[in-house]
Amino acid sequence: VSGIRLKLDDLYQARQVSRELALAFNGYFRVTDWTDQHRNFFSALKMEKRMMGLLLFFIVVIAAFNIVATLVMVVVDKRADIAILKTFGAAPRQIMNIFIVQGSVIGFVGTLIGVILGVILALNVEQAVSWIESLFGVHFIDPSVYYISMLPSDLHWEDVLLVGAGSFLCSFLMTLYPAWNAYRTLPAEALRYE
Repeated sequence: VSGIRLKLDDLYQARQVSRELALAFNGYFRVTDWTDQHRNFFSALKMEKRMMGLLLFFIVVIAAFNIVATLVMVVVDKRADIAILKTFGAAPRQIMNIFIVQGSVIGFVGTLIGVILGVILALNVEQAVSWIESLFGVHFIDPSVYYISMLPSDLHWEDVLLVGAGSFLCSFLMTLYPAWNAYRTLPAEALRYE
C-alpha cells in the first residue's frame, strides 16, 4: 500500500482535515489534499476569473462612455432650452440635477436589465450553450481536452452585487461631466444664434 485516500462529506474541509492529519502523524506520512494536487488548475481558474472581471470592467466603462456621449449630445441639443430655463430663474444647480437624474436613470435601468439577463443566463448556461452549439453546429467544450463535458456556472450573489453596484457607480460618475456642461451654459451665449 502506497497511500490511503479519504473521501469527505464536505470536500471544502479537505485542507483543514489534511493539516490535522499532518499534525497527528507528525511527519511520518506525507499528507496532501485535492487542492494541493490541482494547484496549477485552480491558479489558472483564479487568473481567468480576474481577467473576466477586468474584461467586464472595460465593457462597463465603454457603456458608461456611451452615456456620456448621449448626455453631451442632449446638452448641446438643449442649450437653448437650458438658457430659457435659466432666464426664467432656474438655478444652475437645478439644471445640473436634471442631467444627473437623467443619466442616473439610464444607468440604473441599464444595470438592472444587465444584472437580470446575466443572472438568467448564469442560471441557464447549460441550456444556452447547448442551444448555441446546435444552432451553429459547433462544440465549445471537448471532453477529451477538458475534464468536463458542460460549461459549469456557479452564481455568487456577492459578485452580482459588486458588478451591479460598480456599473451603476461608473454610470453615475460619467453623468457628472455632461451635467457640469449644462451647469456652465450661459443664457446669452446659448440664445445668441436662436
